[in-house]
Amino acid sequence: MKDVPDYIGPMAMGLKMGVIVPGMDIVDEVFDSVERCYEDGLLDDGDVLCITESVVARAQDNYVTVDEVSREIRERSGLKKNGTVGVVFPITSRNRFSMILKSISEAVSEGKVIVQMSFPYDEVGNQTISPKFVEKLNKDVITMDDIIMDECQHPITEVNYLRYYKEIIEEAGAEPQIVLCNDPSHIVRYEPDAVIASDIHTRHETKEAICKKFDNCITLCELFNEGRSCSEWGLLGSNMSSGDRLKLAPKNGYEVVKNIQKRIKDELKVQTEVLIYGDGAYKDPSSGIYELADPSVTVASTDGLDHFRRGVKYKYIADQYHHKEGKDAYEIEKIIKEKKTEDRSESSMEKEGTTPRRMEDILGSLADLVSGSADAGTPVVLVKNILA
Repeated sequence: MKDVPDYIGPMAMGLKMGVIVPGMDIVDEVFDSVERCYEDGLLDDGDVLCITESVVARAQDNYVTVDEVSREIRERSGLKKNGTVGVVFPITSRNRFSMILKSISEAVSEGKVIVQMSFPYDEVGNQTISPKFVEKLNKDVITMDDIIMDECQHPITEVNYLRYYKEIIEEAGAEPQIVLCNDPSHIVRYEPDAVIASDIHTRHETKEAICKKFDNCITLCELFNEGRSCSEWGLLGSNMSSGDRLKLAPKNGYEVVKNIQKRIKDELKVQTEVLIYGDGAYKDPSSGIYELADPSVTVASTDGLDHFRRGVKYKYIADQYHHKEGKDAYEIEKIIKEKKTEDRSESSMEKEGTTPRRMEDILGSLADLVSGSADAGTPVVLVKNILA
């Protein structure tokens, strides 16, 4: 990168692009943006290009409708219109789950939907019911008869998700029943015809617990994981779109990042790494909400990012050599540079506190913070000097 002093370390820049619509070639669009960086001297070997999953999926026209999801649910689970379906551990999110719940409800529009939510928080830290109210109740299973509805208002969005989800089910014509219980197998007591384990990161454990007592259980990953519109995560990672549509996570992500990497190398002679990212993996200290509503930070990445970021404990070494051995700043800098090349065990005190983290997770979380989810208009983030 031209005219940047060598004392500048890792940095991330959001690249502004035009609107991406279905049918566009995402490889062409990203390359055009990167080519401008190259012409302005902003692109170097070792840079990382982070592309938000939303523009990739949109370019791929990777959408499904509520009707299509309802049919898929009936086909995969054997449900009838007048059947009973259990929905276990959905997160409380209008963007992430409301359209999925609408699809589930329409699949049994003459039947019943039992939603079992975790409490007092969902899987990603959204409050489902006031913790203080839960303490007063002192119950393992909370029904709608136990609940004061004012105690179920989300403190950030101010939405009462129990009421909201109940209304979605009713609008589809089905009978709703909502219960709060942290034991996933509790759903079996309601004698459902099928159960959909709807959590994200704990879905395998949830399904396993249910299947010990009930056979017909699927996860959201098992819906739309193949076909014209699909994702390796199925309905997980999907978002509400316009009308009655859901946008799925991108498909064939590895092929996309490899094609972008190859084109940059072939035409610009620059070796970059490329990844497609979703939600960053961080917990908001104010709300307590864990932002990762996608199954993974990274949808796909090139091979050079498949490792952990490690390093020596800079401040530990500085204190050790200054206080114990009287080294000055210049000498300590030299020691640190030498130690970076040494192969040390993870239990070494000189690595103490430098928790190994996957490079993909670091880069995806960084890119998500830089690009945001509002109107920044920067779906591509260029990260420099982080792999050095």
